[in-house]
Amino acid sequence: MTDDGYGVPAGRVRVRFDLSYDGTAFSGWAKQAGGRRTVQGEIEDALRTVTRSAETYELTVAGRTDAGVHARGQVAHVDLPAEVWAEHREKLLKRLAGRLSRDVRIRRAEEAPAGFDARFSAVWRRYAYRISDHPSGVDPLLRGHVLWHDWPLDVDAMNEASRGLLGEHDFAAYCKRREGATTIRTLQRLEWERDAAGIITATVRADAFCHNMVRSLVGALVFVGDGHRPVEWPARVLAAGVRDSAVHVVRPHGLTLEEVGYPADELLAARSREARNKRSLPVLGSAGGAGCC
Repeated sequence: MTDDGYGVPAGRVRVRFDLSYDGTAFSGWAKQAGGRRTVQGEIEDALRTVTRSAETYELTVAGRTDAGVHARGQVAHVDLPAEVWAEHREKLLKRLAGRLSRDVRIRRAEEAPAGFDARFSAVWRRYAYRISDHPSGVDPLLRGHVLWHDWPLDVDAMNEASRGLLGEHDFAAYCKRREGATTIRTLQRLEWERDAAGIITATVRADAFCHNMVRSLVGALVFVGDGHRPVEWPARVLAAGVRDSAVHVVRPHGLTLEEVGYPADELLAARSREARNKRSLPVLGSAGGAGCC
């Protein structure tokens, strides 16, 4: 089967989904064997049902979230037969809303511009991690989205330590390695702020993230915030380039994918090609393997 030059099979239409979900009851985004409930599996089942199709139309997502991680601004795409899209496009959102469980919502479904790929066209992903250090614990109404840390946290110290992690680096010390995947990433933003209610939010933005990267970074910076490690320690761990047993991967429920950024429409295809290339650092060389998740 030929395609349109951008990877969309002939006779199909690429549709962009913007979606949100509460990850509490999901075993992550990606479909898994054994009947575990996943976001991808649930949406694909609903899509097959509402379009009355024998075929399962597979979704491609901007960022595969782990079990228990939430998303407010997730993006995915699916290639639908042109006739299926023409028949269902006007009522697809409402029909999916009636079929999906209440912890996952498709907010927008529209034909994607030429060259769009939900994963490879993205130029950045922005996550938030929320923590409370209040001695009484977390507000019960927020308990599924905020981590409780039972030591007072110094936000200024965490921000100072965060600055030493910005830029393009091999984040092997903060990632769970996967075969054939590089751990080189560009960390564009890492900031902490305490709001009026006392909730501390880390805003973390990068061109992409490797497995467990955000939760490992947060774990290291929390150790700085509560005084267990000096401000320089997270950067020293990064420079060492190997996993440090002192870096704890914090629990997933405090993490939310907030937004995915894309370039202008005319740059989508070029970005998609670029993102598929093997990455290496100018001095340190390749981290090995092409692509990442």
